[in-house]
Amino acid sequence: MKTPLVLNRSDDWPLARSPCDSRLFHTDDADEIKVCSAQVGQGYSQLIPLQDDLALSIHDYTLHQPRVAGRVDLGNCLEFEFRLAGRDAGYSSFIPHFCLKEFEIKPAQKRYFNIEVWFKPPALTTYCQAFVERLSPQTQSNAEGIIRSVYRHQGGGPKSTLMGMLNQIFAQTKVSELKLTLEHILTDALHNEVLTFQDSSRSPITPAMEQVIGQILSCPYQGKSRRTYLECQALTLVELYLEAIVHRCRYEADLDYICQASAILRNQSVNPPTIEVLARQVGTNRRKLTEGFHELYGTTPFGYLRYSRLAQAKRLLMTSDLSVTEVAAAVGYTSRSRFATAFCRSIGLNPKAFQMQV
Repeated sequence: MKTPLVLNRSDDWPLARSPCDSRLFHTDDADEIKVCSAQVGQGYSQLIPLQDDLALSIHDYTLHQPRVAGRVDLGNCLEFEFRLAGRDAGYSSFIPHFCLKEFEIKPAQKRYFNIEVWFKPPALTTYCQAFVERLSPQTQSNAEGIIRSVYRHQGGGPKSTLMGMLNQIFAQTKVSELKLTLEHILTDALHNEVLTFQDSSRSPITPAMEQVIGQILSCPYQGKSRRTYLECQALTLVELYLEAIVHRCRYEADLDYICQASAILRNQSVNPPTIEVLARQVGTNRRKLTEGFHELYGTTPFGYLRYSRLAQAKRLLMTSDLSVTEVAAAVGYTSRSRFATAFCRSIGLNPKAFQMQV
């Protein structure tokens, strides 16, 4: 396997390009356009500034080999992502970026086609709070625990409101000198609940969202009218996402036994119960358990278990001195090779390469 290129900044690999590129849906002189070099891949990224605290981006590219894109200078911002092709195509998600070290693995030979809405302060705090308030009570508690950990990492006191913690976190403008990631500062128990947060923030792209995305991609205006039009569409897209999160949380309440089952799998990933035993533990049968996992998570109970194990493995590879074999055993794999295969398929790199690069 080729060694992946390691990048210190997320914008190191594209080349700046004029807005006249024929591949773009529409452009303006204020847009920031970057394209892949022939050596790296094909496609482009387009950043469209709308307001001081709001931007829209369109990405459509395919890479020749995996890329580990470090993001140490991203600062505080909030991303609403809508994936149109590639991994998790057809889903939207909420991604907060704190002043912590980040990196993203971009897989090879897979189209990356996304629409993203970005917020910076002061709108950042408002939309972050709006998202958290729409979560179920349990997931909201988990989200506040994550926020409180970041708040304390930045020197915050033991007591504060959600808005108070967010305001202090987002007032931070300098990335941690220790270059710590979120995985480093969360406790084991709280990191385990990050999966719950990620599950609840992942929502299918609805027909209404698709319509707005189509309007964004086919914007007929230029200049100030274009910026006003795209700002309206971007904010509408975010509102539709927040509405979808409310519906998902209501759906989670109806499938509470599936949430209980997923918690059991996360907490007992090394020695999980069989499907039959798991179904009995949450008061249902195997068929309804499997159907519920598909409805809520888009996978089987075993698929969710694998997802949980690999999330734990990723953190151990980042934060511990354990070998790949020891990490595999720690998350419940008896075969190093099976672990490596599963990790590579999910993350985009084999675990040893991942450990060496991060």
